[in-house]
Amino acid sequence: MSRVNTVLGPIATEELGIVAIHEHIGYGMPGSELDTRWWKTPEVRYEETVPKLRKFHEYGGGTFVDVTGICNGRDIDYYKSLSAKTGVHIIACTGFVGGDTALPFFERADVDYLTAQFVHEITVGIGNTGSRAGVIKVGVSRGGRMTDLDKRIYRAAARAALDTGVPILTHLAIDAENAIAIFNEEGLPLHRVLFGHADDGINAEKTRDTWIASQGGRVGFDTFGYETELEDPPFWARPRKERLDHFLRFLRAGHLDQALAGVDANCSPLGWPGVKGHTVNYLFEDLIPDLREAGLDDDTITKLFVENPADFLTIQA
Repeated sequence: MSRVNTVLGPIATEELGIVAIHEHIGYGMPGSELDTRWWKTPEVRYEETVPKLRKFHEYGGGTFVDVTGICNGRDIDYYKSLSAKTGVHIIACTGFVGGDTALPFFERADVDYLTAQFVHEITVGIGNTGSRAGVIKVGVSRGGRMTDLDKRIYRAAARAALDTGVPILTHLAIDAENAIAIFNEEGLPLHRVLFGHADDGINAEKTRDTWIASQGGRVGFDTFGYETELEDPPFWARPRKERLDHFLRFLRAGHLDQALAGVDANCSPLGWPGVKGHTVNYLFEDLIPDLREAGLDDDTITKLFVENPADFLTIQA
């Protein structure tokens, strides 16, 4: 039976349903818990997050993939409580959003140490929670080029993915040449990697999305909803139509099988105010209607939000 690790235990791939593929229950940078202005109590986070996940479930959402990573507010016991409360499957990750978001301890970690860390969290569990990670997160540090630590993390992620069968998601799809070279050196098939944030408003023009697809990688258009039309748009915002047209061009270029879409939700941001008016439910309230209006049929919608994520997330061991 094909299966996927969730925080409440493995489930059959067929149970995933509609998947929000690249999201956050609550993301913050290391040390943000010291920010007395924006850090939120567990009670406030719960009050903010439960209604969003309940609405997601009511809309037909099945699975929320949390890619917060080590050092950035990952809280597995909290995720377990949310999943039990709302009925939404939550998949947790091992790995890092980027080397620059890791605590200094990891700056000294070699590839073997990082590989062992990732494999342990996938096969044994994260901390003492008993919950196993279902994906590996990696990312390019600020500046747009992979650092030495980033490269060690990517190489360790490739080895852990080969050892355990879980896939890899990336933060940003820039510097993909270096990433793909590492994955190829390690013998990791590129269909096990989702190169994320190909559509963000800062790096979209530098992201070689069709080239990544030609190499066999999957491409994530997963910052939908971060629009310049928002009341107070973030620095990575982009005009709504421009982002949608970019995604449609990618699909019409023949890459439907390699495309995944998400909204990079941050249900209750940690240590900063977050982005007002953006939630995971943009997927149902705006994105899917926009795609239907653009002419995508039900089979294509199912392919993007059910079939492609299920194929990607399935443990292939």
